[in-house]
Amino acid sequence: MDKHDGNAIPQTLQERLQQLGQQFAERLRQELPQLTQQGEQLLEAGDEQRRHLLQALRDQLHRLAGSAGTFGFEQLGQQARELEQQAERWLEHQQRLQHELGEFIVALQRLGNQTSSNEAPGAVQQQIPQALRGDTESRLIYILEDEIAVGENMRLTLNNFGYQAEHFNSIAGLDAALEQQIPDALIVDVNLANEDCSGLDYAARLQQRLEVPLPLLVLTHQDDFATQLQAVRAGALGFFAKPVDIPQLESRLERCFAQQSGEPYRVLIVDDDRDLASRYSLVLRDAGMLVEFLQDPAQIFEHLRDFNPEVVLLDVNMPDCTGPELAQIIRCNDDWLRIPIIYLSAETDIGKQMNALIKAGDDFVTKPISDNALVATVFSRAQRARLLSNALARDSLTGLLKHGDIKEQVAIELERALRSGDRASVVMLDIDHFKRVNDEHGHAAGDNVIRALANLLRQRLRRVDSLGRYGGEEFLAVLPDCTPQQAKQIVDEIRERFAELRFIADGGEFSCTLSAGIAGTDVHSEAEQLRERADKALYAAKHGGRNQVQVADD
Repeated sequence: MDKHDGNAIPQTLQERLQQLGQQFAERLRQELPQLTQQGEQLLEAGDEQRRHLLQALRDQLHRLAGSAGTFGFEQLGQQARELEQQAERWLEHQQRLQHELGEFIVALQRLGNQTSSNEAPGAVQQQIPQALRGDTESRLIYILEDEIAVGENMRLTLNNFGYQAEHFNSIAGLDAALEQQIPDALIVDVNLANEDCSGLDYAARLQQRLEVPLPLLVLTHQDDFATQLQAVRAGALGFFAKPVDIPQLESRLERCFAQQSGEPYRVLIVDDDRDLASRYSLVLRDAGMLVEFLQDPAQIFEHLRDFNPEVVLLDVNMPDCTGPELAQIIRCNDDWLRIPIIYLSAETDIGKQMNALIKAGDDFVTKPISDNALVATVFSRAQRARLLSNALARDSLTGLLKHGDIKEQVAIELERALRSGDRASVVMLDIDHFKRVNDEHGHAAGDNVIRALANLLRQRLRRVDSLGRYGGEEFLAVLPDCTPQQAKQIVDEIRERFAELRFIADGGEFSCTLSAGIAGTDVHSEAEQLRERADKALYAAKHGGRNQVQVADD
């Protein structure tokens, strides 16, 4: 909501949309008489001047066709669209149709007599759900698995990954737990030997009873299409054949939670119609998104660089630079290839829509678009774009930033720290004797250890901190606004917690420790030097006996 001075009551979305509608109606009272005057000038103009006047009229009618329906003037928008098409036909065929101009002008005059009988539309009727649950230090996971050994192994492993997992080998036991507390996610085996129904049947009935469906992961020996279809209909977000790859299952859990509680989606609107863009911005912001509006296409580079949008809404017909031309400019830069571009236009010609999409777009939405449809379209595209972006930028085993991305983050945070004058810390972490883990317990156990440390780091560090897998069993973290001494306290707590974890392999248990080195920024810092200093501190921790944290000298 907007911020108001004093004790004024913040406006509701309905009130703000009504206000925008009134502003648009006032705009119509000024613009429609001008359209009539321009139309009358066509009668006296020569061929060349008439063509210029007709082009200007067509452009104004196109904007009106796209915006009027959005603000509740459906009939006006439809008539503007018909007149725009007529003007377009004259321009394309260069016909002089003098005898039709009179009818055209009369139609323009009729256009101006309707604004008083229309009302601005109401608020968004429904909204795409935002984060279903807030961030928690430890996510609660319920497991329904009738094979006790399998369920207990999964429970212990997920607990090592930092979750609070509980295992139930019967529906009755799970039902009793659900009466006390609803979990953050549910893992269900399809085949329950001693029950009257399958795990999928039970999960489907449970989801219908809940106000908000749970993230559901399904385990089964059956990986046929029919079973997977039934799982999807029950709301499954993951399907895993037994024996289950638990790190892969946990990775899917993390992805589900990231979708629920991630940062708001960032949307850039490029449109020369300020009133229409204001309405789009208001509706999308009310749905929890961050929105920037750009009226001048020449500023696109600055907005892409600074705002880093996840979706671009692009008007097709703009003066000086069309939407498809701007989309092609965006696509010329490899860094922006992943951004979905959605065209918003009153253009209904399928051929022209296809030409726009072929040049650089991802979707074409015809104006007017309802508020619900706008939110759903943008939300789905942004969600998909973020999933793909994370998949490409993040390590497949840990879900953390890859080597190159975390190195880049060091440079970014260093520049920010030097600009603000605040301290930042760089941390290098390494799992002690990791080769021995792989040799004695196997690479699957080693992957579990790496995943557990990644989860622990993700849970203990702040959202503003950056975290990546530097290589193998080595991790790199960047902590903004954090002195080396503060970082040492945080990392020491993580080190102690990690040493307490117990890992299962070959029927036995084992534990691991970590070592870490920390370097802090100063006025002479450079990114490569920071990493080297942190690495030398890590080397000192290793040679000092391991299972410790060392801070580099300033």
